[in-house]
Amino acid sequence: MVAVLAIGMQAQTWTAVVNPLNLRAGTTILLTDGTVLVQQMTTSGNMVVPTGNWFRMIPDSNGGYINPVWSQISSMPSGYGPLYYGSAVLPDGRLVIVGGEFNLSNPAQVETNQGAIYDPSTNVWTSIAPPSGFSMIGDAASAVLPNGTFMLGDCCSSSQHLLNASNLTWTTTGSGKSDSNGEEGWALLPNGKVLTIDTSNILNTETYNPSTGTWSSAGSTSVSLISGGEIGPAVLRPDGTVFAAGANSSSAIYNSSTGQWSTGPTFPSGLGVPDGPAALLPSGNVLVETSPANGSAGVVFFEFNGSILTQVANPPNIPSEKAFTGRLLVLPTGQILFTDSSTHMAVYSPAGTFQNAWRPVITSVSTSLTAGAQNNSISGMQFNGLSQGAGYGDDVQQATNFPLVRITNSSTGHVFYAKTHNHSTMAVATGGTIVSTQFDLPGNMEGGASTLQVVANGIPSSGTAVTVHNPATGLVGFAGQFSCLDGQTCDTGTISVTVNTTTKTISYDGACSGAPPFGFSWAGNPCIPQTIVDTLVSAFNSDPNSPVTASSNMDTYAGSGAFDVVFTAKQTGPGGNYPTSLSVVSNYGNFQIFGDNGNLIRWSLTPFPQTGGVDPNTLTEITPLSGSMTGGH
Repeated sequence: MVAVLAIGMQAQTWTAVVNPLNLRAGTTILLTDGTVLVQQMTTSGNMVVPTGNWFRMIPDSNGGYINPVWSQISSMPSGYGPLYYGSAVLPDGRLVIVGGEFNLSNPAQVETNQGAIYDPSTNVWTSIAPPSGFSMIGDAASAVLPNGTFMLGDCCSSSQHLLNASNLTWTTTGSGKSDSNGEEGWALLPNGKVLTIDTSNILNTETYNPSTGTWSSAGSTSVSLISGGEIGPAVLRPDGTVFAAGANSSSAIYNSSTGQWSTGPTFPSGLGVPDGPAALLPSGNVLVETSPANGSAGVVFFEFNGSILTQVANPPNIPSEKAFTGRLLVLPTGQILFTDSSTHMAVYSPAGTFQNAWRPVITSVSTSLTAGAQNNSISGMQFNGLSQGAGYGDDVQQATNFPLVRITNSSTGHVFYAKTHNHSTMAVATGGTIVSTQFDLPGNMEGGASTLQVVANGIPSSGTAVTVHNPATGLVGFAGQFSCLDGQTCDTGTISVTVNTTTKTISYDGACSGAPPFGFSWAGNPCIPQTIVDTLVSAFNSDPNSPVTASSNMDTYAGSGAFDVVFTAKQTGPGGNYPTSLSVVSNYGNFQIFGDNGNLIRWSLTPFPQTGGVDPNTLTEITPLSGSMTGGH
């Protein structure tokens, strides 16, 4: 029996998450772009019930999750909003959710066989049909196998099912399982097998071999971990051992190298984990939430360091509740996000740190990157971490064993996460094997010298120096002269501006009145309606990335036709950034291009500006540079 240390550790802290939506936060899932999806819970009478609504936690500019930016994503398919289900993030970045012990506000234990898959790139949920012949899936166990295939264990049989992520069909697997999947959790091992602790055949454990599709015995836990058919979480640690917490006060430790079980420490004061969460900390300790094994309320948190259990503080404002209400998610910062279906979310900042041998290692990545560029390749070792990261049992899966790419701007310290996808493996503890993934850079990231890291389960690689190029960050707008030369009356009409996916349309009156916007005079007083400039600036600033395109229905002088402008590069000049490459197709007259400091630059066929912008306070007349626009009048 391993001893229990009841003295609290020092230096760990809990911090309440800023939750301006007053969101009842249920299950949380980390996506491959560093954002966290949060399922919304609600109340029905005196019950807390699930919804099909999900919200996204976007880390702040420094990469933190305590004061995130919140946004709502699309809702799950109509009629589906599960509680206690199988879930995982696939290698392509999509989130799959299958089953549910409960569904929406129905108080009955329905064991639904519904499922859905969410694509973050399109913000669309797609329904998944159940495996043929299975009317109940319920609170299913699940895991992503090393080859990237999602495996599901339905609640009420001894069968398992493999999802074809391309066509969303199922194949049955798992011959030789000695009991039902009911209430069992799965832990991915370093050898690629899946470990489970039987809840019907007490003391027995099994492993699934993905190569053969069969189960075989993994020995006896020696001490029962089952109470009332329930069991606690099992979490793989960096040393290759699995810490398995019982629904009673017992625990056991599985050595994945030797295949042997040993008895772990006993939780004090009648505490246990009759369904409840645990999460791996960067230090290798396991944070676990317990409550009385007899089913009464009152949670207590512990850290397990491989030998002893140490009680630590509870999250702030936590009500009197049971461990099964809790969720623990490993964040890229190495902190742990706690939710319990209440509005009181919290982040745990642990003491201690990782060993250097546990870090991902980058062996190959381009040091010259472009904001918005997709399918960038990166290779190295231990990109998937040494564990799935979190455990619970059958009701919740929040695995984070996939690589994240984090880029920190050297000048501002701002943090940007690239979306990773197409991981070469989902295996854990891959050691010296070279693995890879691809990443898509956000279009709004800052340019310049930066540091790139791969993060797995909150443990970062050493930084690689990179330079990020951002083609159009310095541009804020443009306006056309619209046939207003020599004091003529300007056209009226509408102009529509699209900046990436943001489109704005305004009506304008081109009648000249007063000086143009920036306080300088111009011979002939051509009119540049301020509303056009303001709208273009607003549209661009809402999403300051190329391409920027615009079109207009103005046809008084030029007949039918529109203009299109695309900015493709920039360079730094005095006072700001200026375009160095743009293409224009137009049936109208000259255009004016504005730098981010308001300076005026005339379009030309040659790269510009040669020395920077023009001071509008001294400008009295513009002489066109060489080149002319297509069309015109």
